[in-house]
Amino acid sequence: MPNRDEKILVVGACGQIGVELTLQLRKIHGEGVVIASDLREEHPLLKGTGPYVSLDIMNKETFHVLVLRYNITQVYLLAAILSATGEKNPTLAWHINMQSLLNVLEVAKEENLAKIYWPSSIAVFGPNSPKDNTPQHTIIEPSTVYGISKYAGERWCEYYFNRYKIDVRGLRYPGLISYKSQPGGGTTDYAIEIFHDALSSGQYTSFLKEDTYLPMMYMPDAIRATIELMEADASKITIRSSYNIGAMSFSPGEIAAEIKKHVPEFSINYKPDSRQNIADSWPKNIDDSDAKNDWGWKPEFGIERMTEDMLRNLQK
Repeated sequence: MPNRDEKILVVGACGQIGVELTLQLRKIHGEGVVIASDLREEHPLLKGTGPYVSLDIMNKETFHVLVLRYNITQVYLLAAILSATGEKNPTLAWHINMQSLLNVLEVAKEENLAKIYWPSSIAVFGPNSPKDNTPQHTIIEPSTVYGISKYAGERWCEYYFNRYKIDVRGLRYPGLISYKSQPGGGTTDYAIEIFHDALSSGQYTSFLKEDTYLPMMYMPDAIRATIELMEADASKITIRSSYNIGAMSFSPGEIAAEIKKHVPEFSINYKPDSRQNIADSWPKNIDDSDAKNDWGWKPEFGIERMTEDMLRNLQK
């Protein structure tokens, strides 16, 4: 049963993950319990579903006041500049990704907040990490500013847990696929764009090579994993940096073949760009046995079920 004394703030609620996570949290806890916030205008899907406030998470004082005004007990921090966008302005990406996290951790310490959620990413892995079945603990030498900021963030999260006992939890998301919101400037965005283009024009030009395998996850699984992790008993959480989490792994060629089963006239061609180098430095698939063992993680969507569901919903 949801605890009625909880007050949850979602920062970055209008982003790719934020919209669906906010809606699901409101379904579980009640609409008045979950405050959505973002710098952007309120997302159309969030309108009328619960409270919305404009927030610049880079302003620690404003954030602190908001926490006090709404008696916030939990924060989900989803604001970030993603991999491909981050490479265009590395210092800005570093500043936003790091300072937003430190602002939240500091206020969590000062106000003794119950729980913090902060997502990491497979971008923490670099060219020297094992590509197959990438372990939880391995060589981590990220090659993008996004990956560097996520890895530094993981260390900060663990530090605040060890030193100040902040109950901070996180997942290393793979590429996320959703029909509800637009791609956010990541290297795995092709896996969303390809569905839109298949239905609108019957043709797609991939910015990654045909055989580039990357770990992927359908958004319903990502949302469920996030909430299951946050609802797990604190005694079961053994990793305070960020858990490896997996669902499926595929290449542009494979997903194109899957789409073709439903859209026979669909065709794809390949024009790799700078994002190819980023993809080449990332894992092909992930070992997420810690998440499975600690709090019972289990994905529900593979490539076939996900493709079917994406196309059905986009055609609506």
